[in-house]
Amino acid sequence: MNAPGPASREAVAARIDAMISEISRVFLGPRTIPRLAVTALLAGGHALLEGVPGVAKTTLARAVADASGCAFRRIQFTPDLLPADITGSYVLDPREGRFQLRKGPIFAHVVLADEINRATAKTQSALLEAMQEHQVTIEGDTLPLPDPFFVIATQNPVEQAGTYPLPEAQIDRFLLRIRVGYPEPETERAILRGFLQGGERVRPVLDPALILSTRAAIQGVHVEDELLDYIVRLCTFTRHHGQVLLGASPRAGLALAQAAKAWAATEGRDFVLPDDVRALAEPVLAHRLVMRPEAEIEGVDAPQIVARALRETPPRKR
Repeated sequence: MNAPGPASREAVAARIDAMISEISRVFLGPRTIPRLAVTALLAGGHALLEGVPGVAKTTLARAVADASGCAFRRIQFTPDLLPADITGSYVLDPREGRFQLRKGPIFAHVVLADEINRATAKTQSALLEAMQEHQVTIEGDTLPLPDPFFVIATQNPVEQAGTYPLPEAQIDRFLLRIRVGYPEPETERAILRGFLQGGERVRPVLDPALILSTRAAIQGVHVEDELLDYIVRLCTFTRHHGQVLLGASPRAGLALAQAAKAWAATEGRDFVLPDDVRALAEPVLAHRLVMRPEAEIEGVDAPQIVARALRETPPRKR
């Protein structure tokens, strides 16, 4: 089947707005949060939802999947989960006397990796090839994953008992980290009222073909060389900061540029502004920074470093 052609700017903006609005019917909170999730999907990346239990991370992930009109699978990560439980394995069919592939839940358009940091590093690594190459290798056989393919993972940043922190190589595969906090009192009251009344159901707004054509259109969003230089200088700032052990890599800069293009498309523009880069710098860069041990003692974290980079790095060279 031929890949769908890019959609018009107006069609892209209308699709994105409809999807964000549909998700917001179920996820009652800042519109920025579903907008970030949709940005990750349409930029061709993956999203990491971070927040304490009970703030609707799983609800948001399921709403994104339902609104996208794509096949959805959920994987509950636990310490005893094995890589084959994610990718699948060959199983002997006693009737035919030969091994047949039993595909795992990774073979879906949208995969929710719930509480991803509760699985061991070996199991987490089963996602690496899938997230980067959109394929999996099972007993030497390489199999393509559906297109589009989107992983949306959740983790609790507070509880550490029985968890395995994501290694740097794994966390770098997430285009965005979206922090989900407690709702405002008015929003929480609306959540309670909606739940008692039976809740809302998300209607599919897009489908796999529409997502692919929207992605093709986003590839045409223009980024000035001056903005690319701005992204490079932001990344360079993090590498040279004294409290950062590992700064933002070139892959992080590429992720920021790609996310900024999708973010611009959510506003109906076919060009990127400095404000797009600034809006996405923290969600794209902060989770990729590795802080020095003394930074934690001094109460300095990665989002503060990115905020300082934005304050001290002007969009244009002086």
